[in-house]
Amino acid sequence: MVKKILNKKEAQARIKILRQTINHHRELYHVFDRQEISDAALDSLKKELVDWETLYPDLITLDSPTQRVAGQALSKFKKVKHQIPQWSFNDAFMSEEIYDFAKRCQKFLSGQKPTYTCELKIDGFKIVLTYKKGILVTAATRGDGKIGEDVTTNVRTIESIPLRLKQDIDLVVEGEIWLSKKDFVALNKKRQKQGETLFANPRNVAAGTIRQLDSKLVAERHLDSFIYDIVWSENDLPTTQYEELKLLQTLGFKVQSDFSLCSSVESVVDFWRHWQKQSIKLPFGVDGVVVKVN
Repeated sequence: MVKKILNKKEAQARIKILRQTINHHRELYHVFDRQEISDAALDSLKKELVDWETLYPDLITLDSPTQRVAGQALSKFKKVKHQIPQWSFNDAFMSEEIYDFAKRCQKFLSGQKPTYTCELKIDGFKIVLTYKKGILVTAATRGDGKIGEDVTTNVRTIESIPLRLKQDIDLVVEGEIWLSKKDFVALNKKRQKQGETLFANPRNVAAGTIRQLDSKLVAERHLDSFIYDIVWSENDLPTTQYEELKLLQTLGFKVQSDFSLCSSVESVVDFWRHWQKQSIKLPFGVDGVVVKVN
């Protein structure tokens, strides 16, 4: 329990400091892979926050770090209509197809040569996040592109996804939920010891986990995320995809850092060939690259 009983106003100020401090260290560890304090020290801060919120339950807010895991399992998922319909990719498997894509883009732009933003295509599960005044209010699956499932309770357990942004704005973003190769191996070893059927691949685990009705189980799987697009915002959006990725980082999202601005289709092909060989070294699954007109 807290060492000193403060009045409500003092407790509110202390709670604010604790939340800011915990979120700072959460972002460092889960987004930037850095650590400034020990796990024990962070646990102590979380424990103090729980104690204060227990003493003053009316001060608990939706974006508090203590509210990531729900108390009870859901009976089913609700359907949710996407504010912006979801799109899909066109595939290319040879360099010639990338050149054809570039020609179509140039024709569409009346002969103007575009630049491209190249990103790794994460082998995970697509998610759509809606924030109101900087607070996460809805996380939905892609579904059929128009209607998805509300999996907010589960997504809130993913530490790399901010419950509150660094700006109090309304926006909708898209990204990928994934399980690391290391956690996938550990999970299968555990299942093997228990005589359970092994999972086929990390993507299936991520997809299946997000659809679990009990968020406590989801929290145990240590899912991660990368956000790659702002599909709607109340504010003016950046004019390029490259600047948009930078903005996502500024807002507090975890963005896969190996994206590249390519000035020509030749450099796009070079990016693709490089990651065909190098992606195996990454701690998460990659099943190609994504090329966007910048």
